[in-house]
Amino acid sequence: MPMTRRIPKRGMGGQPFRVEYQVVRLDALAGIGGEITLESLKAAGLVKGHKPPKILGNGTVAGAVKVKGIRTSASAKAAIEAAGGTVEA
Repeated sequence: MPMTRRIPKRGMGGQPFRVEYQVVRLDALAGIGGEITLESLKAAGLVKGHKPPKILGNGTVAGAVKVKGIRTSASAKAAIEAAGGTVEA
């Protein structure tokens, strides 16, 4: 058996514990308004499937919104709080 076949290979397993998020932009939250939860995102058609959503700071928020139980980036949290909204984990 050649040496290259006998040596175990590394780096071919990928990242089994990595969480992939569905991206939701701040611009898309304008259509929902009020309190934003996972159920409201699914009802608006912004989230599909089983991947958890994450709100990214691309765009602006028109009014004060309350984000509850959804992961946000630091820039999105700052933009929501600057518009008078709140972010709860």
